[in-house]
Amino acid sequence: MDDTKAKWEVGTGRSLLGLYFLVPGIMKFLAPDMHIALMAHHGIGFAPPLMWFAAIVNVAGGLALISGRHVRLVAFGFVIYILLVNALLHDFWNFDGIEGAHEMQNFIKNLGILAGLLVLAGACKPRAVSLTNWWKPDRAVSAPSV
Repeated sequence: MDDTKAKWEVGTGRSLLGLYFLVPGIMKFLAPDMHIALMAHHGIGFAPPLMWFAAIVNVAGGLALISGRHVRLVAFGFVIYILLVNALLHDFWNFDGIEGAHEMQNFIKNLGILAGLLVLAGACKPRAVSLTNWWKPDRAVSAPSV
């Protein structure tokens, strides 16, 4: 396989996945009441602090993916995030009609995003978690010794 082509494809996919999390994170900051109301509608306790936490995670993780920093760690973190969002916010089994169908569609769509994150994590080299060089992109840091 052409290594340059693979790098372009992985980089483009990584950036698009980052954008998928960055934009909703920004939207949470711009319209917090709407997002808190949505969480409350689904019966999520402690909605305000959880919404702010999700906003920060979305923005920071989205930027990390776009800039190519700690990609594997962030991808696995977003896998956990999606599993929680699917179980708590896209609970189609608790709704009927159009709302249930809409939640099921989002649930399945999120499984596709989760699959993309797993592929991305598998395509990226491991990186040691440390305070040294934490700001550098993954390509500028050597993989941890095993």
